[in-house]
Amino acid sequence: MSGLAVLIPLALLMGLAGLGVFFWAMRNGQFEDLDGAANRILIDEEDETP
Repeated sequence: MSGLAVLIPLALLMGLAGLGVFFWAMRNGQFEDLDGAANRILIDEEDETP
C-alpha cells in the first residue's frame, strides 16, 4: 500500500510534465508544418549540380 502512495503522485507528476512539454512544443511552433517533412522526403537532390 505504501508503494501506491509513491507511485500515484509520481505518475501524476510525470503526466503533468508530459502535458507541459506538449504545450511548450505547441507554443514554439513544433507542429506548424506537418506536411513539410512528408513532402521533403520526395525531393530528389541528385539532380542538383554543384
